[in-house]
Amino acid sequence: MERATEVAAAVESSVDALVAVLERARTAQQPALPPAQLRVLTIVAGNRHTNMSRLAEALDVVPSSASRLCDRLEATGLLRRVADPRDRREVRLLLTSASRRLLADLQERRRDALAEVLERMPAGARQDLLRALQAFEAAAAPDAVTEADRRTA
Repeated sequence: MERATEVAAAVESSVDALVAVLERARTAQQPALPPAQLRVLTIVAGNRHTNMSRLAEALDVVPSSASRLCDRLEATGLLRRVADPRDRREVRLLLTSASRRLLADLQERRRDALAEVLERMPAGARQDLLRALQAFEAAAAPDAVTEADRRTA
């Protein structure tokens, strides 16, 4: 059996290939959105209660940097800032219909690009990959209990 470090190196290489496929799908989109702006839209899409301080925290940047990113997105019609109805001092960030379409289109492009690569793999290898990714996701979960943990319990 391969050592975990050898497997980690192979996984890292595969992740690089995966990222390259996803990046090609992103840059093929017109207009191409810079990665930082895309990250903002993805964060806002994932949490409808995102405000500027939560966004800055999620991006690991100072609030002024997050605000400048939002300025650019707002200027292009991809983001709106509105007063939070629960606390008028807070500004909530909302996606526009244009940004929702952009994210949906990007997701479709990414899935198509991944499907194109997956179709070049033998069916058995695709199934093995799926099982391995599911096992990896389960093991990476914050509350995952490993086999080693069970043996020492």
